[in-house]
Amino acid sequence: MNEARTEILARVREALAGSAIDVPEPPTPRDLAPVVTPEVIDLFAERVADYRAVVERCGLDQVEERVAAALPPGQAVVPPGLSIRVADAVVDDGTLTAAELDRIAAVVTEARVGIAETGTIVLDHAPNQGRRAISLVPDTHVCIVREDQVVPDVPDAVALLDPARPLTWISGPSATSDIELDRVEGVHGPRTLHVLVVAPREVTS
Repeated sequence: MNEARTEILARVREALAGSAIDVPEPPTPRDLAPVVTPEVIDLFAERVADYRAVVERCGLDQVEERVAAALPPGQAVVPPGLSIRVADAVVDDGTLTAAELDRIAAVVTEARVGIAETGTIVLDHAPNQGRRAISLVPDTHVCIVREDQVVPDVPDAVALLDPARPLTWISGPSATSDIELDRVEGVHGPRTLHVLVVAPREVTS
């Protein structure tokens, strides 16, 4: 057995003698702060809309007004660190139960990052986004995404995210299909997703 093994290894060495082994170059690291272009913002808005979400573009000075207009009738809940004021909203202190959240019509949060290529919004549940339950239980989610938070693709987003934090990846309203391929929305999360893409300037169109 050892003689056969020795002979096989000798043939392998002979065949490899003088041959060059190609070592692939490591991939070029991605820029941790990719440049946000108008085309990237447009693609993000288009892809989010493809998921049957409502997408609205506005300026920073218009956010509160647009959020108020996007909210359905009923109570809204907001995370404690939300940067805007939502009139008559309940500020979540972490004690609302799932049953209590189920009676709330809408939630307003900000986002950590938006991904243009996939139309995905990522929450890392910082104070301006709140705990995961408030973004999953109410029937409507109004999410604020600043233009400077949008990146071209998934690897760009991953480079910005802390894997130690809880992450929620949102691609449109919650939806599933049964065996007959009948689409049912709102089973695993909000039935309605309303995304405000916010520019640092006034948007007139």
